[in-house]
Amino acid sequence: MAHRVMELIKTGAGKIGSDHSAMRNRNERLVMSLIRRRGALAKSEIARLTGLSAQTVSVIMRALEDEGFLLRCDPVRGKVGQPTVPMRLNPEGAYFLGLKVGRRRTEVILIDMMGTPVSRRVARHDYPTAADTIAFAIDAIARMVAELPASKRERIAGLGIGAPFRMWDWGVALGLEESAMADWRERDIRTELEALYPFPVVLENDASAACSAELLLGDQTLPDDFLYAFVGFFVGGGLVMSGSLVTGPNNNAGALASMPVPDGHGGQCQLLDVASLSVIEAAMTERGLDASFLWERRDEWDLPEDIVDDWLAKAARGLATVAASSAALCDLDAIVIDGWMPDDLRARLVAATESELAKINLSGAGVPIVREGQVGPDARALGAATLPLSLRFLTEIDLPDQAD
Repeated sequence: MAHRVMELIKTGAGKIGSDHSAMRNRNERLVMSLIRRRGALAKSEIARLTGLSAQTVSVIMRALEDEGFLLRCDPVRGKVGQPTVPMRLNPEGAYFLGLKVGRRRTEVILIDMMGTPVSRRVARHDYPTAADTIAFAIDAIARMVAELPASKRERIAGLGIGAPFRMWDWGVALGLEESAMADWRERDIRTELEALYPFPVVLENDASAACSAELLLGDQTLPDDFLYAFVGFFVGGGLVMSGSLVTGPNNNAGALASMPVPDGHGGQCQLLDVASLSVIEAAMTERGLDASFLWERRDEWDLPEDIVDDWLAKAARGLATVAASSAALCDLDAIVIDGWMPDDLRARLVAATESELAKINLSGAGVPIVREGQVGPDARALGAATLPLSLRFLTEIDLPDQAD
């Protein structure tokens, strides 16, 4: 099947998928990043904002246009001089695949240059194994590539993988035999998949990938320093400092699931024990209720209100504790909460967390605001797909505010 994908990609007219030299140099990446953040811009405005010479900007934008990454907009006529021609990103300039490995759902998504989903494939399971994940990814990618017109197949620029790290440790937490997920210890899915395709493959923690999606696709008015929490089967998160995701030397920065919080009985537990959706699933299973719909759809959940109220109280207390501790340590401005859940439940969780945070004495430290995430339940899959987008086409930029 993977061989068939290689053949399909080679039938396209582009070069981006098979030519690793297509990596943008820094100035080109700077221009792409600026247009992504600000929208369509003329060459003169880009030169002003970046400090690059007008000639350099002209050469860069001509090359990006020739390669299909930028499109011309209608000329804008001013009061004097020649009209300017803003340029914008071409949504069809490149495509990116994302593989999200979850405890109950694994999916592959294909997005365009703007981060808009083009297609997806989903598999539900009781627990993921490395072998099944690789087999599903190969089949899903083959089908999705086959659906693309031949001219777009070589414009697939990479595959990002968002998966919990140390998956072999989750077997016991999922109520399985210790050996059930042992193959994750032996298999390197990034390396195995990269060997099959003519484009780079990038691996990141699934919650960190979700945080990346919030940074790239979410509300651009986010503060530069914030904590991000994604509530899935297990809660996870990310730490953003100076506008960039901080992963730490061991890729464990922002590992919210492991952070100690009050258990409500005078002791301590980990955040995952109170703020994960697995807590809701366990409560429903204990009552003999079917909880499978939690992982099949994220809207219209039919949950007993007392289970919801109990979970909200404990989850909000835990998230508020984590937000307060992190803000005091890192001088953070906000905590952003998102997750695989109905919008109304997320809104209730944000409100409850804000209420709990107000009860914590933060004298001498700033009190972080509590905000809803903008990307939503697809944040992990979208975040995985944006990993190669960021790697190949974007760079960090430090520019004046829009009003400047």
